[in-house]
Amino acid sequence: MSKRDPRRLPHDFHLWTAVASTVDPLRRKGLLKLGNVPLPLPVEEPPVSVSQPPPKRRPPRAPFLPPYQAPLPSAAVPAKAVDPAIRKKVGRGRIEIDGRIDLHGMTQNEARSALHGFIHARFNRGDRTVLVITGKGAKSDSDYIAAMTERGVLRTMLPIWLNEPSLAPMVSGWSVAARGHGGEGAWYVRLRRA
Repeated sequence: MSKRDPRRLPHDFHLWTAVASTVDPLRRKGLLKLGNVPLPLPVEEPPVSVSQPPPKRRPPRAPFLPPYQAPLPSAAVPAKAVDPAIRKKVGRGRIEIDGRIDLHGMTQNEARSALHGFIHARFNRGDRTVLVITGKGAKSDSDYIAAMTERGVLRTMLPIWLNEPSLAPMVSGWSVAARGHGGEGAWYVRLRRA
C-alpha cells in the first residue's frame, strides 16, 4: 500500500470539507481541524497538448447475452380446456385412453407432423380421448441462459398446434394430464365425434 503525499490534496477536498462540516461525527477522535483558515485550492492539472492524436476508439464488443425481449401476450391462443368432470374420470381410469403418442426427442417440425398424422388417424377411427406426451423440457441448473428461457418447447407449442385450422375442427379440448399419466409432461386431448 502506497503512502500519499500529505502536501497534495485530493481534487474534491473543497467538497469534502463542506460536507464534513455539516455532519456530527460519531467519534471525535480523528477529526481534521482546519479552524478559520481558508481552504487550500486544488492543484491544477497541466493542459493536454493538442499535437497528440486522440486515442483510437475500439468498436463496441457484442454483448454477452442478447437484449431482453418481453414475451408477447399469450392472448392469441385461446385455451380449450377439457371438461373438468371428464378430465377427472380420465385421470382416475374410468374413461379409457384410446391412444398415446410420445413426442420426446423430436424436433418441433418432426413433433408437429407426427401430431398431425396421429390426430387425423385417431379422429378417423372414432377415438375420443388421446394422451400426448411432450415431456417437461430439459432443466439444467448449470446453464443459466437456458434457465432464463421457458422450459419445454414441445409442451409450449402443443396448444398452438392443436389450435391450427387443420386440427381445430377435430379437437374439442385439451388439459394437463394427471400425475399417473405424466403430469405436466403430458396432455389429455379430447377429440370430437366424427
